[in-house]
Amino acid sequence: MKTVNMDRLSRYTNLPPAAQRILGRPEKVLTQVLNLLMDEDQVLETTCHLVCHCSVRGPAKGGIRMAADVTLDETTTLAELMTWKTALVGIPFGGGKSSIGIDGKSLSSFQRTAVVKEYVHLHSAELRDGSYVPAPDLGTNARDMAIIYGETHRLESVTGKPPSVGGLPGREEATGYGVALVVRLAVRELLGRDLQGVRVAVQGFGNVGSWACRFLAKGGARVVAVTDAGGGVVDEAGLPIDEMAAYAAETHTLAGFDRPAIDNRTLLGMDVDVLIPAAVQEVLTESTAADVRASLIVEAANGPTTPAADDILLENAIPVVPDILANSGGVVASYVEWRNAKSGSITSRQETYNTIGDRLELAFRQVMDVSGEKSVPLRTAAEIVACDELVRALHDRAWV
Repeated sequence: MKTVNMDRLSRYTNLPPAAQRILGRPEKVLTQVLNLLMDEDQVLETTCHLVCHCSVRGPAKGGIRMAADVTLDETTTLAELMTWKTALVGIPFGGGKSSIGIDGKSLSSFQRTAVVKEYVHLHSAELRDGSYVPAPDLGTNARDMAIIYGETHRLESVTGKPPSVGGLPGREEATGYGVALVVRLAVRELLGRDLQGVRVAVQGFGNVGSWACRFLAKGGARVVAVTDAGGGVVDEAGLPIDEMAAYAAETHTLAGFDRPAIDNRTLLGMDVDVLIPAAVQEVLTESTAADVRASLIVEAANGPTTPAADDILLENAIPVVPDILANSGGVVASYVEWRNAKSGSITSRQETYNTIGDRLELAFRQVMDVSGEKSVPLRTAAEIVACDELVRALHDRAWV
């Protein structure tokens, strides 16, 4: 997965050598082995990583990824992306990420609880002093975050908790809400249209993709194709998103839903107004980008586009709204939850949406302005806006 190209960025903004060194490597990397007796004849031995990339603007913020194939490199890259994302939307967090190398679906409820508790034991210092603030990510959920709170006894130690234990109304759908909002802004700004009737294809129907589909359909867009890891469906008249969500909740896939089938590769090449990669990294590659016929791409996943694909899309005049802008609604909501835990404030669902809207609309306008002023792609413009915030903080804290 790609990271920010410092050499390219330094051509467009004031990025001192010392700042490049600080931002080019993580502050803290912890790799530990999680050992746990699961039952009488099964011992779990797996690796946990925790990466705090940069804390110049606040505590390291980033989710816990639970997957059998997760690596330190992946965890480190995701932590770095969080540094740039939080700076871009102007919330006082740095970038972090952690991971547990196991497939959570293979665990019973009791085993999963034991694994999460052991994770807290391994990272007790960072969780209790607040230097790392986790949240749900791929393979983890609100219940896992509630278990972490139960082990630390500090509401501010973790975000993405259920509302019943100090969580935030609207946090579950926050990332998808933000994606839909950015789609609306980008369609208006870049395609000169409103959302009504805009044809959308979404690759990925997990938490982010499914909620983005719901909000887009509610806003008048026509979601014509959706895929997940198991398959997908297409309907030019517009898909019934609520029915699909209920089906996927029961079957854990869209495969077999009562609509014509479509695969991931075909979806990526559909002639639609907006293509939203909302699943995993590096799905738009040198081999798939040449087939893209969408008028606009909005990155709901982290790192779905490789540098080679970026070059092809730029050459084909297909604008890409980058991940650090498009999927930042979740971390904005996490900030509100963290702030409320410290102050005792209570926030309604609509207030959560309003805060996401305020932060993302401001960031979107800044990115568009910089893109126009400097004649650079939206990804580079977003990195410039974030870089200016980071360098300012580095100066203010006398780090450079």
